[in-house]
Amino acid sequence: MDRLKRKEYEALAEPLQIELVAMARWVAATGQRVLVIFEGRDTAGKGGAIKAVAENLNPRQCRIVALPKPTEQEAGQWYFQRYVAHLPGKGEIALFDRSWYNRAGVEKVMGFATEAQVEAFLEAVPKFEKMLVADGILLFKYWLTCDQAEQEQRFAERQTDPLKQWKLSPIDEAARQKYAEYTEAREAMLKASHTKSAPWTLVDFNDQRRGRLTLIRDLLDRLPDTRIAEKPAAMAPLGHDPLEEKFGKLKPIKLR
Repeated sequence: MDRLKRKEYEALAEPLQIELVAMARWVAATGQRVLVIFEGRDTAGKGGAIKAVAENLNPRQCRIVALPKPTEQEAGQWYFQRYVAHLPGKGEIALFDRSWYNRAGVEKVMGFATEAQVEAFLEAVPKFEKMLVADGILLFKYWLTCDQAEQEQRFAERQTDPLKQWKLSPIDEAARQKYAEYTEAREAMLKASHTKSAPWTLVDFNDQRRGRLTLIRDLLDRLPDTRIAEKPAAMAPLGHDPLEEKFGKLKPIKLR
């Protein structure tokens, strides 16, 4: 299948953006709490997908959560603790750019967590997420897939593009050598955490534009088809400026 051209993508994305805005209005009006987790290999397209979801939403309502590596204090806490602080409140949408699943992915593969810690996480995470859902959080988990050849091409683009070089890190370079290990870790994670209350959805992101449309369409389809009528703000008629009445209309100063 040919990759989606930019103009075609933008034409298909516009009605979805309108639906996303309507969805956010419903979330605010009904006090829902929406949590969307974006996971996937490096270069899969998580940042672009999150931007596509959030770009027309109120940033006071829709928060992007991208946590750095744990501090020394956080490393000594209950593993889920630092993530709990960023869960959505009433009427909010939280988009997690990676999440607690770091423990089953990069931490496992790169040796930042012990086997015992990973096993404890895989046992705990279904229970943790079941509690979130039981408390009323609308939880959606997406894994963005891309094959190794596509990943290598994207790594090469980042190396040569000065606007994308910040995305590269020593961990990314190490990850290139551990493609099979990441696949194995992902399969174990999916097996343990794909549950009835919090299922995973895998989306093909070899074509990132097509992947974004698929993900957004799926997210909208999984939410209740509820629309809240928009109430445009009433524009009051302009009053008279007393300064203009006294001194006349001010003229703009021309800069030389």
